[in-house]
Amino acid sequence: MTHHTTPYPPAPSAGSGLRPALGQQEVIVPQPGAIRPGQEVLSAAQAKDMAERQARADLLARLGMPTRPDDRMDQFADHIADTTGMLYGFVNIFLTEQTFVGLHNPPPDTGYMILGRTMSLNDGWCPAVVRRKKALPLWDVHASSLFSGNLVVDMVGIRSYFGAPLIVEGIVLGTVCAIDPDARPRTDAQHLLDAVKDGADLVLKALTSGAPAR
Repeated sequence: MTHHTTPYPPAPSAGSGLRPALGQQEVIVPQPGAIRPGQEVLSAAQAKDMAERQARADLLARLGMPTRPDDRMDQFADHIADTTGMLYGFVNIFLTEQTFVGLHNPPPDTGYMILGRTMSLNDGWCPAVVRRKKALPLWDVHASSLFSGNLVVDMVGIRSYFGAPLIVEGIVLGTVCAIDPDARPRTDAQHLLDAVKDGADLVLKALTSGAPAR
């Protein structure tokens, strides 16, 4: 199995000398001598995020999950686009940025935008799926103000999104999702969401079957 190095530093352990400041639950301060001058003091939210990233990176390495563009993951993305009838399909792994190890773009001669392989961790709708650890059906992103303001809406003109999390051992590795410039009828939402969930199950079975995902 391939082991990948990870850019994330280890999260502070219980014995690291870091503890919450009195009356300030959101800030972690060091005990005397716990850190050297020039080292960053992390907030509780930053420490939690760092620990989650480290756990995700460790699990990805143990599963042999590709962290770069991968032919087999592209096939899963093709399948997701085909079964949903949407223009774009993704197997999206959360690293230092969203990384589309599996990607289905529309044919280049159709005039639709050809997307790259990475995106900020803050853009799109997959971050919401990762946070909530639940699938998200957006048959029309403008149906909710919570999801209508988005870089993917502004730059690509996307109107519909269906995404499901990839969860192994309680850790969200990323998502499987499909997007399209056209909104979908609300009556089709469950069918499309089921198709994306089935795609996520296929990816998870590939990861946990004991065979390399590459």
